[in-house]
Amino acid sequence: MSHPAHDSHTDQPQDVVESIVPLMPVVLPVAGAVLIFLLAFIAVFMA
Repeated sequence: MSHPAHDSHTDQPQDVVESIVPLMPVVLPVAGAVLIFLLAFIAVFMA
């Protein structure tokens, strides 16, 4: 009992969502810009 058992979860893999969340401030504006560009391209191509 000199070394108490610690419930550390370092051996479990990191969740995919938790690894993406820090990138959201970069990913969302880039994805929005690409979407707007594609919509404008389609509008000009159809006109």
